[in-house]
Amino acid sequence: MTTSPAPRTGARILVDQLLALGADLGFCVPGESYLAVLDALWESRARFRLVTCRNEGGAAFMADAAGKLTGRPGLCFVTRGPGACNAAIGVHTAQQDSTPMLLFIGQIGRGDSGREAFQEVDYRQMFGGLAKWVTQIDDAARIPEVLGRAWHLACSGRPGPVVIALPEDMLTDTASVADAPPAPVAHPAPDPVDLARLDALLRAAERPLAIVGGSGWTDAGRAALHAFASAWQLPVAAGFRRQDVFDNAHPAYAGELGTSVAPALARRVQEADLLLVLGSRLGEMTTNGYTLVAAPTPAQTLVHVLPDAAELNRVYRPQLAIATHPARVAEALAALAPPALPAWTDWSAAARAERAANLRPGAAAGALDMNEVMRQLEARLPADAIVCNGAGNYTGWPQRFHAFRHYPSQLAPTSGAMGYGVPAAIAAQAVFPQRLAVGFAGDGCFQMNGQELATAVQHGLAPLIVVVDNGMYGTIRMHQERHYPERSIATALTNPDFAALARACGGHGETVETTADFAPALDRALAAGRLALLHLKVDPELITTRTTLSALRAAAR
Repeated sequence: MTTSPAPRTGARILVDQLLALGADLGFCVPGESYLAVLDALWESRARFRLVTCRNEGGAAFMADAAGKLTGRPGLCFVTRGPGACNAAIGVHTAQQDSTPMLLFIGQIGRGDSGREAFQEVDYRQMFGGLAKWVTQIDDAARIPEVLGRAWHLACSGRPGPVVIALPEDMLTDTASVADAPPAPVAHPAPDPVDLARLDALLRAAERPLAIVGGSGWTDAGRAALHAFASAWQLPVAAGFRRQDVFDNAHPAYAGELGTSVAPALARRVQEADLLLVLGSRLGEMTTNGYTLVAAPTPAQTLVHVLPDAAELNRVYRPQLAIATHPARVAEALAALAPPALPAWTDWSAAARAERAANLRPGAAAGALDMNEVMRQLEARLPADAIVCNGAGNYTGWPQRFHAFRHYPSQLAPTSGAMGYGVPAAIAAQAVFPQRLAVGFAGDGCFQMNGQELATAVQHGLAPLIVVVDNGMYGTIRMHQERHYPERSIATALTNPDFAALARACGGHGETVETTADFAPALDRALAAGRLALLHLKVDPELITTRTTLSALRAAAR
């Protein structure tokens, strides 16, 4: 005789089901619309860590970062209406970055639906174009079913966010239902016929280039990728903000595509006769506005490997499309016997030389040299440091000069969202407290989520935050000078004392204005044992790692 489970509230069922799925960390801004969930989490506080944030946008960014780092859905809890609107930026980032994430939104009571009750929003309509699935749970007995589906959907195929609305009266209903076991995510094995064709295409190539990206790589998949690249002497480039997929110290590494791409690497993509694309969607940033790889029919022979068949042929028409996780293909490629003497050895050697040349910094401007800043950071950061950033021209320095050795170790939004670096670094310390997280932010970028410094201090998290302050929205100013020289408007910023703000929150904060002062300040920050912030005041003239404002104006005239 089967015994029925004891009755539980919807909120208790929700939390128990999350624990059954393996969840142990979430990020929130509390709200009265899901008080019952907060109470259930209080009962489970020994098994589930809840990080209280200052803004739902920061909380959603933290959930995205946690999803990137663990490969499991990052969890975010917010209240209805304004809370959900604030969290939308994190959902958009998770969608563009292919990050598994669950956003739980407290919702009005079911009886008031359709009346435009206080803070009422139709979340299916609001998030319909941003999430893989948007649903509302109206029956407490169906919570295990819905959460099991949501968890699997967030992780399977092309990972992404799922949004779940929770009517507050449903959360206090009771039901007798068992928790559902987790369902493993399945990735189909690559077809042997496709692998044989891929083998033939590779052997026929003279100028092949691999481009790697995507999410959810495994240690085994990366090891196989490294072994394959070594055996075949194949140059490998990383897609936009996916540099940690491939060890940047590996002799096959050719550099990163995106906003900091080396001109030589951009030319190499165009000159390649075969592109082996493993996991990268070949989006706008990776392809420099779809110019390096023409859409829909590339000049290069294209082999495209993506985990979701619906993404293949969406933009590009490959000669060979393989629908599985790229790690599976990398493992199969590592088992292939390489040619005795590849036809592209000179091509690969040239790619290595260009990569080395790209690491030589250009001229500096002002009293604080960002090139030397990066050199000092590279000398002091642990090899497994997690490097985070938001959006802005300052990102060029870590993207160009930091060597990503481990996976995962790069948290950076391919969505181009500002304000991501600080909350991502905080989330990284929550997920991996034994590793150092470094959050880069521009002065404009920092002020979008700088209030989360208080979150870090409250929860005993100790990231290093590096604020690069040039007194403006640098990326927009760069575009203004290119298109409307000497007619800048709306980009100048008057900034607070960021170091003082860190100290006011209970952290360590220092302002650095000269190159000579940076290394000692960095040593003190790393030794602080708590949240530390270095406020770097840099010359606005040095607008990117490669050019100056004056040079942009001169070229535009």
